[in-house]
Amino acid sequence: MGKLSVNLCGIELDNPVIPASGTFGYGYEFAQLYDINCLGTFSFKGTTKDPRFGNPTPRIAECTAGMINAVGLQNPGVDKVIAEELPKLKKCFHKPVMANVSGFAVEDYAYTCERLDACEQVSWLEVNVSCPNVHGGGMSFGTDPKAAAEVTAAVKKVTKKPVILKLSPNVTDIVSIAKACEDAGADGISLINTLLGMRIDLKNKKPVIANKMGGFSGSAIFPVAVRMVYQVANAVKVPVIGMGGVSCAEDVVEMMLAGATAVEVGAANLVNPYACRDILADLPRVMDKYGINTLSEIIGGAK
Repeated sequence: MGKLSVNLCGIELDNPVIPASGTFGYGYEFAQLYDINCLGTFSFKGTTKDPRFGNPTPRIAECTAGMINAVGLQNPGVDKVIAEELPKLKKCFHKPVMANVSGFAVEDYAYTCERLDACEQVSWLEVNVSCPNVHGGGMSFGTDPKAAAEVTAAVKKVTKKPVILKLSPNVTDIVSIAKACEDAGADGISLINTLLGMRIDLKNKKPVIANKMGGFSGSAIFPVAVRMVYQVANAVKVPVIGMGGVSCAEDVVEMMLAGATAVEVGAANLVNPYACRDILADLPRVMDKYGINTLSEIIGGAK
C-alpha cells in the first residue's frame, strides 16, 4: 500500500482527504455513520463572531451535475461553538481539526480567529473571504487583493496557528489575490469556494432560491477548480488546499498533481454521507493503477 500522509503547514496528516466546511457540520453527526478518525482532518461549519440564523428559505436548488445553496453562514456563533460544539466533537474525533471562520468586518475575523486559536483541538484556521451567500462581508473581502490582505494581516496578529485563506473563484485574477494573502502572512491558501449561480422556476417565473443567487458546487465545477489550483500553486510558496467538485479518488490525485497538498470534499458529502470514507478507501487502488508510491511526491507534478 502506498504512503498517503502529507504535511499541511507543518502538521502531519495521515492522508489528504478533508471534508469541506459547510458540508460536514461539526463532525459528530457523521461520526454516527462511520469512524471519522479515518480522515486527514475536516473543516467544521463556518463560524462567525455572533450567531446567524442564515438566509430565508428556500436555500437549495438542484442543477445539472451540481447544486446551488444560499444557507448564509447559519451557525450559533463562536462562543457557543467553543462551549458546546467542540466538546461534543472531542468525544468522537481525536485528531486536530480545522476551524472555518467568516466575518463582516476585519475586526470580526480577528476576534473569532483569536478565540478559536486558543482552542487545543483547533490546529488550522481556514479564513473564508469567499462566501457568495451573504451581504456586506465574505466574498466582498475575497474579490479585492488589498481587502484580502488586510484580513490576513489582522488575523495573523492575533493567532499563532497556521492561517489558511479560502478564496473565491468569482474573480478575474485569482493569482493576484492569493499572492496578496501570502505577502500579508498567510500560511496557506484554499480554493475554490463556490461559483455564483442561479436557477429560475419556469412555473412561477421567479428565482428558485429566496436569496435569488447562491453558491454553485458539485462535479460540474471541478475543471475550473483544477485550473485555479494549478495557477495559484505555481505562483505561491505556501501550501494549497484544493477543492471544488471533488467526488472520487481520481479527483484527489488530479488536484494534487495540479499542486494541492490536501484536498477538500464538499458537495459530494451532501449527496453521499460516506463520500469521504469511500474516496479514502479507494485511494490505494488509484495510486497503484497510476504507479504512485507516495502521495506527497506527486504534489504539483503536472507541468
